[in-house]
Amino acid sequence: MDDTYGQVIAGGHCEANRLNRLNNPTDVLIDKETDSLIICDQDNRRVVRWSRRSGTTQGEILVDNIDCWGLAMNDQRYLYISDYLKHEVRRYQIGDKNGTLVAGGNDKGAGLDQLNEPGYIFVDQKQAVYVSDWGNNRVMKWNNGAKEGIVVAGGQGEENAVTQLSQPNGLFVDTSGTIYVADAENQRVIRWPQGKKQGTVIVGGNGEGAGANQFKYPCGLSFDRHGNLYVVDKGNYRVQRFSIEETQNYD
Repeated sequence: MDDTYGQVIAGGHCEANRLNRLNNPTDVLIDKETDSLIICDQDNRRVVRWSRRSGTTQGEILVDNIDCWGLAMNDQRYLYISDYLKHEVRRYQIGDKNGTLVAGGNDKGAGLDQLNEPGYIFVDQKQAVYVSDWGNNRVMKWNNGAKEGIVVAGGQGEENAVTQLSQPNGLFVDTSGTIYVADAENQRVIRWPQGKKQGTVIVGGNGEGAGANQFKYPCGLSFDRHGNLYVVDKGNYRVQRFSIEETQNYD
């Protein structure tokens, strides 16, 4: 099979709200236990599960009536979903339609107990939730059971200094607590060690463009087990792979 061509495994029809279609999907994760994909079907205002087994023609709704953007799942298979219009993140058991509030939920704002259009999320081994607080240009960490979060990256205005973020998107946190964030409007990926007041640009940061060292609104990122970084380069209609030195603990 030629691996330069993708294979459609969910959706692929024109946008609509039928269960065999998706409308502006923004995030996806793999549920290994059920061999399925869990997809944030944003414009249909729902999260759906779609089996990876051959012959699957439609998904099933896990949570609906939600303005979802980002997804995460912990080791206990609890599902975390950000709602960018309610400015909150909730945790769900599979089959639960209501969930438990774990971040935000105190209206739109910049307080430590608030979020402003939360996007992508990441959950660590201690069940702490990291949130790309898009409208506040910061990354927040909400420890398990906390009533307010901690600013762990950005939050110093919307510019391109290494102390700042502009429209943070995709997140990854390694086991040392180092944060990697797609700093979308700054056209870069920045690495932010735990407890530090500033980050380090690891790829991009060379202005908007289509060069190999440039981005046009990077919005998603992921690492493989070998330490390669994959970045969704939205405006250039591509995914780029980078080999990053001095990174560790990706599993």
